Parts: sequence; structure tokens; C-alpha cells
Amino acid sequence: MSVSLLSSRLVLCSASALLLIAALSISAQTAPVPRPDTRPWMNKSLSPDQRADLVMKEMTLDEKMSFVHGTGWNGLRADAVIPKGSLGGAGYVQGVERLGIPGINMADSAVGIRLAAQGSHYATLLPSVLGAACSWDKDALFLFGSVLGRELRDMGYNMSIGGGVDLARDPRNGRNFEYAGEDPVLAGTMVGSLARGVQANQVMGDIKHYAFNDQETGRTTVNVILDQRAARESDLLAFQIAIGMAQPAGVMCSYNRDTITPPGGTDWSCENDYLLNQVLKKDFDFKGFVLSDWGGTHSTVHAALSGLDQEQPGSGFFGDPLKAAVQKNQVPMSRLDDAVHRVLRSMFANGVIDNPPVTQVPDPFRGRDDAEHIADESIVLLKNSSQILPLNPASVQSIALIGSHADVGVLSGGGSAQVDAPGGNAAPTHPHPGGAFWMETVYFPSSPLKEIGKRAPSAKVAFDPGTDPAAAAKLAAASEIAIVFVNQPMSEGKDSPTISLPDNQDALVDAVAAANPHTIVVIENGAPVSMPWADRVQGIIDAWYPGIGGAQSLAGILFGDVNPSGRLAITFAKSDDQLPHPQVPGVDLIKNPGARHHAPGEIPLFDAPATEGVRVGYKWFESEKKDPLFPFGFGLSYTTYEYSGLNASQHEVTFTVHNSGSRAGTEVAQIYAVLPASTGESTFKRLVAWDRVSLAPGESKTVTLKLDPLYLSIFDVSKNSFVLAPGDYTILAGSSSAETPLSATIHIAQ
Repeated sequence: MSVSLLSSRLVLCSASALLLIAALSISAQTAPVPRPDTRPWMNKSLSPDQRADLVMKEMTLDEKMSFVHGTGWNGLRADAVIPKGSLGGAGYVQGVERLGIPGINMADSAVGIRLAAQGSHYATLLPSVLGAACSWDKDALFLFGSVLGRELRDMGYNMSIGGGVDLARDPRNGRNFEYAGEDPVLAGTMVGSLARGVQANQVMGDIKHYAFNDQETGRTTVNVILDQRAARESDLLAFQIAIGMAQPAGVMCSYNRDTITPPGGTDWSCENDYLLNQVLKKDFDFKGFVLSDWGGTHSTVHAALSGLDQEQPGSGFFGDPLKAAVQKNQVPMSRLDDAVHRVLRSMFANGVIDNPPVTQVPDPFRGRDDAEHIADESIVLLKNSSQILPLNPASVQSIALIGSHADVGVLSGGGSAQVDAPGGNAAPTHPHPGGAFWMETVYFPSSPLKEIGKRAPSAKVAFDPGTDPAAAAKLAAASEIAIVFVNQPMSEGKDSPTISLPDNQDALVDAVAAANPHTIVVIENGAPVSMPWADRVQGIIDAWYPGIGGAQSLAGILFGDVNPSGRLAITFAKSDDQLPHPQVPGVDLIKNPGARHHAPGEIPLFDAPATEGVRVGYKWFESEKKDPLFPFGFGLSYTTYEYSGLNASQHEVTFTVHNSGSRAGTEVAQIYAVLPASTGESTFKRLVAWDRVSLAPGESKTVTLKLDPLYLSIFDVSKNSFVLAPGDYTILAGSSSAETPLSATIHIAQ
């Protein structure tokens, strides 16, 4: 931050403080003392469940009905009616004013608050969730959620509908940037921490999309098929961990259908008795409410009896039709009461009744600083031949920046996760006033060109748009260092057809690398990409979608102000042929392949057998003996680390990490386990623990990590529970799933 900006900020804060003190002084003399609310459900000493029961005794049937559906599309459609009390966000649930129960204002908020511009608000764009998961840092993800929670409160919202935790079964999924990678333990822990951060601000949190919403192609028609054991040990385990950590107010069920065998049968996720009643509410002991994805409700009686508590965004099934079904006893009153109770107890539990939001202007400076900190830990250094990085600002004479609008901004993800850029899209294809259009490719005003120029003030820094590889190569040849920015726009509503970079960007990298041997590639991506040029460049940095502080963070890593500590939360394949499904299931059914968005019903009903089962990501590669481009957990540093002295028991592991380099750094030390052959899962390892270990040059630390028995267990279908199988377990420690130099064996008896 510049001195002038800091001074202005201090003056502004000082003036604001004086005004606040004066206002408080006046209000203390004139404002009447509010009378305490003596209604029994306003007694804060009672439990949320008791308070919900008390208020429900006073509610009419119509008042109860208002809590099991939304009021329509609100601000999501131009012709939608925005009811009184709604902020025009993604959804609204009418409250009961006479009983002191406010409405629920929901906002899309995967990486920042969507539709902020229409309310004349600023919202911080955070890094992608996938990028943030590469920090392997629970505190960073809690901070991520805290930024969302406090800005939601500032805008008057009392519920977030972010929190995606579906596993990255297919790296081409258009929403992978909203999710936390391929491993259930890592993803569940990261998203659980995020949801805790949201709810720490007395805003109701949400975890979604339950379950197996692992692709956008035919998302409203696909039927995901997998066996019960694989389901419980993969995506459902991620949900179990996240829900157990955060106790979220809501779980949003997904668009797709699911067939889990056994118990068999095919049903939509939002009316799937096995997923909602048996697993979520019984096995996970989830006490909040299940809300449908927008338009994801398909029936009235069946959905209500199968565990859906709230239809969104409207009332086509859970409005008058559900009221009539209750009056005819097709849906017992007790089921309606259970649904309403779950909503109300979540409101009491999260403070949205006792401490409703007080609208104010979000602090953009604080948000930007927090976003930059998260990006610092998220960006992954993938290659650093001949130690080309970090760059030395005192010696570098000229730098060519090429491609991806690096002169003006950084890329963001689209769909319902799209945040409005302050001042508008920094690189608009078709300039327009107001917020972002649906699925528009939006760049945020965080300029790599500007920030790199600041770090190297004596160097000549020139930009080429990269649209003409020959022109880009000419600039690269005339420069000491060439940095090529490549991008992969991703959005809800459409999968990428391939992991290859779009728009012939591979040819651009080839041309630049041929012209300048000192080429560094920076990737702005929502998911893994192939890199046929990887052997021909000296440096590769994965910046993901880095957020509003992305350029500052990236420059800090390029010049060594930040020692990279990000580690991949997802495997990078060499090509689509290495994946469990060489093409996205259902992609051959698309009637209009060129469309940016596929409308509901455009693709017919189809099955997508998850033949990889529990072997998602790195587990697939290892069991199939395939070498990926970059393995799960991988990431480089500007220093080096050594591991020694592993001791393991059933309950904990101890080992030492030594910084053998000349710079301070943070290593992500990872623990894996290989299960006994009797489990049928001995051909691959699974992540069971990790720690971020900060070390000074030459420093060693002994690390002790607890082993959660759940993470060593398999799901026994006959017992409907996780069990520890008897036998020998190999415990491995190292820096990635492919680099585990330490091993020990533990025996678990019958």
C-alpha cells in the first residue's frame, strides 16, 4: 500500500471515529432504552431447539409454510418480483414479523458475494476455493469464510449459499474452482473450516451440492451410479467431515440423480431417501435444513417424505401443493413441523435472530489484504529449472509480459460464483454498465504488469497481448525474461471439453519458449490443464483464479518476497487419455456443442457410471500405474526440506522435518496410509494427516500428528458403519503423494 493511500485511509478512519463518538454521545442522551423482549423463545439461555419449539407453538399453518419455500427468483431474473424484505439476492424466505422472526436473505457466495453491484456494494473477490485448498491451511480457509461472513452481514444478508465440497472426479468440471479438490479428507477439512468462518460472523452457512454433482454436462439429467462403499468413502466422506466440523445451517441438495447400490433405486438428489434421511440426517446427525438447488425440486409428497425441507427458489411444489398434502395427511404434520423446526433452530443457533445484520459499507482494504494473504499460500510453484525464480530485481534488465490481459487484471470464475469487479470488467469483450453477465469472462483490476513493474523499477517491462504468437516471440527474444500468462476460463453451466488450454495458447507458449530460453509460464485456471510445453520452459507457476490481491501476491512470489508454500489439491494429468473417462460423460449427447450454457432438459436423461469408484484423483493414477504430469500434494519452494525419524502407532505419527536450504519456508508435511490387502484398497495410498511446518534456514522440527481412525477405516455395508480392518498398515510421510521417503508399519489387531 502506498504512503499516500495509507495516509488517506488513516485520515478517513480518524474522521469516521470522531463522527462515531459524536453520534454515540448524542444517541446516549436521546435514544430510549429498548424494552427487553420477554417472549419465551427470545430467552437466550434456552437451546436453539427449545426456542424453535416455543415459537412454533405460536405459528399458524400458513406461517409454517412460509419457511419451507422461497419467494421466487428475486434478483436473479430481470422480470422477477422482489418482495418486501428481500435484498434481491439469490433467494429469500419470508419471516414472521409478529413473532420477531426475520426473513432469510440468501446470497451466492462461493468466492465473494454475487450481485453486489446491483445494491451499489463492493464485494471482495477471494481466490478460487480450489486455489485456497492448495494452501492446506485450515486457518486460511477459516479466514476465507470470515471475509464472506462479515461482508454478507455488511450487506444485510444472513445466509451464505456457498460451501461446495463435491470431489473433483473429473478435472474438466466447470465448477471445480468452487470446490476443494479430489481428496475427501483434505476437501472436507478445508470446506468445513470455510463454513466455520462464515458462521463465526453470525451468518448461516451452507454446504453443497449434495451429492455427486461432479460435472456440469447434463447436470439436471445425469444419473451418477456407484456402489455404497465407494460413495461413503469418497464424496460422502468429504460431506461428513465438513458437516461435522461446521454444523452448517443448510445443506443444499444437487440437480443430478443418484443410484447408490445397494440399496439400489434411482432418484433425484433432492428426493433421495437414502442420501437425505438415512445418511445425512441419521448417520451424519445433521440438525440443519436441506434446501434444494435452484429449480432442483421435482415433487411434493415424495420430496417431503424423503427429507427435503425447503424448496428454492419458489413455491411450485412446497407452497400450496404441500399445504394441501399436509391437510390431506399425505404428508404428516410432524414432517412439516420437522422441516420448519430445522430452519428455525438454525436461525437461533447462528444468531441471526438475536443479532441481525446491521448494514454498513464493507471494508475493501481489509478484504483485499485478506485475499492477498490467502493467495500467498495458494499459488503453487510447479517448475523452477536452474533456479530461475525468484527473480532478482537488482539484476534483471528487461521482462516481457505476454497474454491473458496481464496488463490490466486477473481472471475470475463464472456462473453463480461470479463476483462483480469494482469499476467493471477490466478486459470486457463487450463493454456494458452494471454487474457481470451470466457466464461472462471477467478480469479483476489487479494488474500483474503494474505490480511486476513496482518490484523491478529499473527493468524495462513490456506487454504483448499474445494474440499473435510471432509478435509475442519477437518481444520475448528482445527481453531477458519472458513471462507468458495463459488462462482457462471456467464457469457453472458448462464443462471444459478437454484439459488442454483453449484458444491455441499452447502454440503461444511454444513460440515464446523457442525465442527465449528463460521463459516462465503463469497459469490462471479453474482446474488442471495439460502442458505439452512443460519441458521447454524454465518456470511454471499455477496462480489459479487468485482474487483481487492476485497480482500483488504473484509479484511477491516471482521476486521472492513470498516463498511459495502451495501444494496441489488435485492431480494434473498429462492428457485426457489418462483420466478415468477420456471424455466427459454425456458430452456426446449435447445438441449444441458450441453453446456456453446448456439449458435444463437440452440433454436427455443418461447414466454416468463412476467406474473409478473410491479411486478419485491420485488414487486412480497410482492404482492404474499411470504417471501424472504433477501429482497430488506436489509443490516447490525456494528452499529444500528433508524428512527423518518416522515413528507410528495406530493413534499418532511422529517425524522430523529439516530445512536444508538457505531461506525460511513452510513445508506441507503429508501422511498417507496403505491399507491391508484384505480391504481391496492396497493398490493405492490415502491421505490421513498433514501439517504446515514453518522453518528457518537450517532449522528442524519434530512433528506429531494424530491419526483419526475414520481416515484409516473402510465402510462396511453390512454394518452400515466405518470399521478398522485388521492387518498391517503402511504409514508414509513426505512432501506429496508421489514423494514419501519415510515409511513404517503398524498392526491393527482383530
